Amino acid sequence: MERDKGIHPGLIGFDIDCVVADTMEAFIRLAMDDYGIKVSPEDITSFQVENCLAVSPRIIEEIFVRLLVAPVENGLQPMPDAVAVLTEMSACAPLTFITARPEREPVDRWLESNFPEDVYRNSRLVAMGKHDGKAQYVRELGLQYFVDDRVETCIELAKAGISPIVFAHPWNRGRHSFASIDSWLAIKQRISINEFVS
Repeated sequence: MERDKGIHPGLIGFDIDCVVADTMEAFIRLAMDDYGIKVSPEDITSFQVENCLAVSPRIIEEIFVRLLVAPVENGLQPMPDAVAVLTEMSACAPLTFITARPEREPVDRWLESNFPEDVYRNSRLVAMGKHDGKAQYVRELGLQYFVDDRVETCIELAKAGISPIVFAHPWNRGRHSFASIDSWLAIKQRISINEFVS
């Protein structure tokens, strides 16, 4: 865990869902409020949600489509402390987000609505449209570290010589040996913000 302390903010990138955006909270809230289905965070033990919940795949897909197409309108919130930490980081370097989401525009609007204008304007966003292949974009953008919640993505990154950091959730605990964090305050401890502010 100690080896990654002092990461330059310009060398690390971030996944969006369940890293920057609290997608799990939004899914659980929409399931309860709009479908009367109670789900707890510890119930979501698989990245493929339909594999671990006794909920109709149609409803699961419907909720996720809402969060993909209209994240702002469906109340998707940032993870606790994400905006504050990322805003501090942005004083050192542009922020980089790489997401498997298929459409760039909805997540771009979400970033614009949740971050200070100057932070948003100086950020970089890649919407890949698939889960595999992030390593290519991470390398092209000159990053050395990447925070993701999907273990398979982290394995791919490690094979490409990129240092993955797993954002801990029930669906990835005990499934890897990579460095991991469980909050944005933990991310802040690994990044030397003050050291690099000009």
